[in-house]
Order: sequence, then C-alpha cells, then structure tokens
Amino acid sequence: MHNELYIKARYLPAGDRAMIIEFGNAISEKIHTKILAMKTTLMENPVAGVTEVVPTYRSLMVYYDPLIITWTRLHAELKRIEAGLNGFSLPKARVVEIPTVYGGDFGPDLATVAEHCCLTMEEVIAVHSETNYLIYMLGFTPGFPYLGGLPEIIATPRRAIPRSVIPAGSVGIAGKQTGIYPIASPGGWQLIGRTPLILFNPNVVPPTLLQPGDYLRFRQICDTEYRLIVEQIAAGQYKPIVYRQ
Repeated sequence: MHNELYIKARYLPAGDRAMIIEFGNAISEKIHTKILAMKTTLMENPVAGVTEVVPTYRSLMVYYDPLIITWTRLHAELKRIEAGLNGFSLPKARVVEIPTVYGGDFGPDLATVAEHCCLTMEEVIAVHSETNYLIYMLGFTPGFPYLGGLPEIIATPRRAIPRSVIPAGSVGIAGKQTGIYPIASPGGWQLIGRTPLILFNPNVVPPTLLQPGDYLRFRQICDTEYRLIVEQIAAGQYKPIVYRQ
C-alpha cells in the first residue's frame, strides 16, 4: 500500500452517533501527524455535541450527540477545521521510558526470536531497546499501544499456537510490530520481556499511561530493579520517567 496522505480527508458516517475522518490509505508518520493535529484542535477548541475523538492508524473517529449537532452541521464544522490544519504545530512529543526485564520467565520467547533472526539474545535486546517507538493508536485491550519503528532485523512471526493467558506488562514481537500487554489476556505474540509499569488503571485519569502521539523507549533492567519498582508502585511512590523529545 502506498504511503499516501489524501489532499482532502474523506468523511464517512459510522452509525447515527459517529463520523470517520479518513486522512490516508497507509500507516505513516505523515498521516499520523495530520490525525493528531485534528484531534488536538478538537480537544483545545471543542465543538458542541462532540463527545469523544479516537485516533486510529489512518483515521479519526468522532463521536457526537445527534440531539445537539446534526451530521450535516458537524461535517461542515470539521471540514472548516481541517482547512486550517496546515498552519498547526504540534507540541514536542512525550517519550515514556519502559523499564523491562528481558528473557527468562519474563520473556520466554526471547531465544526463539534470537534464533529466527540469527542473532544472540543480547543482540536482540540491544536492538529492541535502542529505538524510540511511535504510538499510533491504542486498541485490542485497554491501553495496548500499536507501535511503529521496530527494526526489521528483529521482526519475527507470531507463535503458531497462541497462549490462553499472557501476564500484564508482557513485551512481545509479532511480525514487524512490538507492543506491551496492559492487562492479562490471550495472545500470540513472541514474549521477550516484561515491564512492571501499569499501563491501564480505570481508577485514574487518564486511565492509560500511554497516549497516541507519544513515543516509548524500552530500558533493560534486572530482576531486582523490577521487584523494587513493583513495590514502589504499590506504595504510590513510583513516577514513570517521561521527557520531551
């Protein structure tokens, strides 16, 4: 699929309470930047009747209350906003550091990934932790980040037989993607490590640690530091490392 940003977005109905704004036909940072610009503008300058905006790889879902604003009126308002995006500048992106224990019980598929890629396990860890990964969107389970930027050298197919339960915080690789399971769930990704961070907590605002438009960077830690961070989180004493790139 070509890396194509539409000259003008496509506006598509999604039931009677949502509208899809489609910005392109590929997964790319250029399209993602346009989506974030539209989302940020809507958040900073709310349109009456719009209840939620949800970014995806190449589109933005806009939920609205039809008793407050009609589809036609919303369409016109969103097109007006889109026309002004060319002069919009996004703030510097956040980078969230993800402390991760690689291998062993925390990453039982690390050796499989290394063998598939003809690398040592140490080389896989070094490659995996040297990149800032762009978060395109959240989905699958609450807070699950869909990331771009996995180096081709460590791309590995999914497991032939998925696991019925994967522990929360597990870091995995599936094809050309890497990601983190925020909650315990089934899955078929190759597990190479685990982070002690809590990516989804419904009792805080916002409930997800990561947001579309953020970057994350994995940092290798040992078992001892993992347990220490777990204790600090439980005591409310741990603050994730976040900085601007």
